[in-house]
Amino acid sequence: MAENKTPTQCLNCDRSEMMVPLVSLRYSGSQAWVCTQCLPILIHHPDRLAGKLSGAEQKVPADSAE
Repeated sequence: MAENKTPTQCLNCDRSEMMVPLVSLRYSGSQAWVCTQCLPILIHHPDRLAGKLSGAEQKVPADSAE
């Protein structure tokens, strides 16, 4: 039986798992993937992921957290 698998890609740069290593993440009940190059954006500039990750525009960057 052939496996029908949708391609997994980075939520920021859209590169696939065939091109770069991806890290799985869960947020608000949904699964997403981010590549290791875009991971710092998720940590330090989550607002840049607005429209790509639900609620990202409301997240405070790690650098600003008290």
